Amino acid sequence: MNSYPEYRASDLPWLGDIPSHWKVGRAKNMYRKEKRAVRLEDETVTCFRDGTVTLRKNRRITGFTESAKEIGYQGIRNGDLVIHVMDAFAGSIGVSDSDGKSTPVYSVCTAKGDYNNHFYALLLREVARTGYIQSLYRGIRERSTNFTFEIFAAQSLLLPPREEQDQIVRFLGWKIEEVNHFIHKKKQEIARLTELINVQIRNAVFGGLQSDVVTKDSEIRWVGEIPDHWNVRVLFELAAEQSVSNKTVHNQNLLSLSYGKIVNKDINTMDGLLPASYDTYQIANDGNVIMRLTDLQNDKRSLRVGIASQTGIITSAYTCLKARSDEILPHYLYLLLHSYDICKVFYSMGGGVRQSIGYGEIKRMALPLPPVEEQQAIVDYCYSLRTNIERLIAEVKKEIALITEYRTRMISNVVTGKVDVRDIEVPDLSAEDTIAEEADDAEIDNEASTDEIEEVEEDADD
Repeated sequence: MNSYPEYRASDLPWLGDIPSHWKVGRAKNMYRKEKRAVRLEDETVTCFRDGTVTLRKNRRITGFTESAKEIGYQGIRNGDLVIHVMDAFAGSIGVSDSDGKSTPVYSVCTAKGDYNNHFYALLLREVARTGYIQSLYRGIRERSTNFTFEIFAAQSLLLPPREEQDQIVRFLGWKIEEVNHFIHKKKQEIARLTELINVQIRNAVFGGLQSDVVTKDSEIRWVGEIPDHWNVRVLFELAAEQSVSNKTVHNQNLLSLSYGKIVNKDINTMDGLLPASYDTYQIANDGNVIMRLTDLQNDKRSLRVGIASQTGIITSAYTCLKARSDEILPHYLYLLLHSYDICKVFYSMGGGVRQSIGYGEIKRMALPLPPVEEQQAIVDYCYSLRTNIERLIAEVKKEIALITEYRTRMISNVVTGKVDVRDIEVPDLSAEDTIAEEADDAEIDNEASTDEIEEVEEDADD
């Protein structure tokens, strides 16, 4: 791709030179803010930070804050330019692909003239990426800005000829689809590697590492055959619930269960919802097995079990287990309960509105128990396997990060006129394949993000 033949200064604070034949206009002369009435058939439309504006049900149905009365809701139509007033700084700007209704925190805009809304969504997301919208900060929300329609209307926007707007949108649609297809394949690769870890751990924990041993029926439905010399015990014989209030110790090392791992969390963070006090939190010690046994209706995720490697505090909404004796190794107990989680054992035990359970509901679960030396061999094998495969996953994630960076730079260069795409022939795109891949990726991303959603909700409950 080549640059345009001539450039001139744009005089825009977030941008340098622009093609000499491009103009600059004020947003107030280009867009109007709509305020449509809501229809009975309208469903909720959400503007996401990746620039997608679609019916909420097209992405996911959990993890949202629901409005009880929908006061001030407005109608949205397919093709509207939508700007999230509070999250525009993070890229929540796009063109709606659906008719529906939305919160009044969105500015729903239609063009006054002959403008391509998709071009201006891309352009405004680039403005956000540069940090310019953040620099207009006037609100009280940390890391955010109240980017109202009035503030948007006062901004100057690039004005390429309409045919160039259309070509830029076509070109970027093509190249973004290529990049997204690459990312889709890489996410599938990560999903397969993750499944390989789970299968191998489950096989080792349930059947040991030897293939030529005599077996017997464990009489545990999800376990099946186990080596003949293994025992079967119930959980309460092997592990007790530990519940030490933070009021007693006042440990301030905040821990969090994230993606099946116990990690440190900044106690001074402003991210998400925070409890009024950490006095309700419990102490977790090195070797404690932590289980999230809440919201069991969400049966798409098997990342409810982790093991602490340090002492800290963690929400009392979690179940904290401690091995009773040296009869079972803490890390084997963790791998065993993790395997039960993979087999969806806990979901059948839930009850109530949130389908939450505790130690009382799981303490009589039967567990296969090999001799301690075999437990250690299984632990060593599983951790080595996980380390090796997670190294591969890290390499794949690095590829995704690099191609994502390329996509960002490409969009920036094209939408601001740094490169000329007017004469590039754009092939026809396969919309059905794109939609299918986006749905698959959204499903993968939703499963991964559920942990953080519930962590915030449960901390707030405390």
